[in-house]
Formats: sequence, structure tokens, C-alpha cells
Amino acid sequence: MADILTVRGVERRFQSSHGSTLALSATDLQVAENDFITILGPSGCGKSTLLRIVAGLDQPTAGEVLLDGRRITGPGADRGMVFQSYTLFPWLTVRDNVCFGLRERGLPRAQQIEVAQAFIQKVGLGGFEHHYPKQLSGGMQQRTALARALANGPRMLLMDEPFGALDHQTRELMQELLLGIWEAERTTVLFVTHDIDEAVFMGSRVMVMSARPGRIKLDRPVPLPHPRHYAVKTTPAFSALKAELTEQVRTEVLAAQAAAA
Repeated sequence: MADILTVRGVERRFQSSHGSTLALSATDLQVAENDFITILGPSGCGKSTLLRIVAGLDQPTAGEVLLDGRRITGPGADRGMVFQSYTLFPWLTVRDNVCFGLRERGLPRAQQIEVAQAFIQKVGLGGFEHHYPKQLSGGMQQRTALARALANGPRMLLMDEPFGALDHQTRELMQELLLGIWEAERTTVLFVTHDIDEAVFMGSRVMVMSARPGRIKLDRPVPLPHPRHYAVKTTPAFSALKAELTEQVRTEVLAAQAAAA
């Protein structure tokens, strides 16, 4: 499959009154069309910074990011972003939240509703179209955010610990939901997480970042077949990959702690 995303020599340095901090060292990354990439690493290693640069919400100090061969210079509808916080508009219903990007693109109202309704059904929120965010559970709010991102038909879905605020059971259900949608839609995904189980279960490739300044130190394919059922978490192949990644992440966490000390 052809690469749709190229991260080439990207660095990010932050300036403050205390001096300069290199958060992300020269980082290279190739993402193929239909890939589901999960990114692990210790806190503060630059995972979210890298995702924000791909989203166009932050600019690299050096290097460049190309999507379909075109340099990313700012946000765009070709990249859908889902954050840990639900980021829904509280004054809009579920349907109007999902319609928001379609409205901004100037689609006729009838077409907005048709597209939005299809994705509301995909995320299992049929019957909740006219509810407001405050009337929904955390999991339902995140389903709405996911539907809103997918409704725009992005080339890539960028997800920054999207299930981190959910309880364990809801989180696992959301993992299965997203994975099922990805298996059907094959939208390319870049997914940041702290959870090693989640990274292995969701990803077609898992990347581990080093302690700050972050760089990608490991790029490991996930040899688990699709469609992927939650029971795969009990298999020897899953356990072996989880053990390898746990050791890799632990090494970087210890390195970060040593540097802080």
C-alpha cells in the first residue's frame, strides 16, 4: 500500500523563561493508507506533540509533514481529530454536533442529516439524535465525537488518548466499536495511548517513543488477524507482544525518571 503520511526530520523545541526544551528530536515516520498506528511512550515524550503537528495544530521547529505529498501547514478537513476530552458543542444536539463539519463545508441541510444519521447509527447512537451532550454518558459523548470526525470523510483519523477518561468496561467497548468501524471503513488512523493492551489490540503497527526528547525507537507490526475479537487478548501471540512492548516502554520510563532526577 502507498504511504499517505510522511513525517520527515520533525523536531519541536519549546521556549520558556527557563530556556529551551527539545520535546521532539528529529523524527521520521511513514504511514501507509489503511494503517492503524498506535503510539506508546512515557509521559512527556512528545506523543501528543507529534499528533498535534500532524493535525496542523502545532508547527515543527524543523522538518516537515506531508499528507498525500502536500505539506501540512495548518488544520484541514482531511484530518479528523478526536481528543481525550469530548470537545462537543454543549448547545448542539448529537445530530447537529455530527453535522457541524458538514455544515462548515456548505453541504445542503438534507445531505448533512443523511450523512450524520449514517454515522450516528454506525457508533450505536440511533435514538439519541436530539439529545444534548449533558444528557449523555462519557462513552456516548465520545461516540458522538467519533461520529463527527468520521462524517467529514477524513483521509486520516488522529486520536489522542480518546478513551483515557472512560471507565474500564466502557473503554473496552469503545475499542471494539472503533476497531469494527476501522475494519469496515479502513480510514487511516494514528492513535496515541498509554495503555499497552489497547495499543496491541487496536493497532496494525505499534510504535514506541523514547523518553524526551522523543523519537520513534521501535516500529512493531501486530501479527493478529482481522476481524479482531476481544478474546485475542488471551492468546500467546498477544501476550508475547505485550511483554515485549512493556519492557520497551518500561526502559523509557526509567530513563525519563533518571533524567528528571
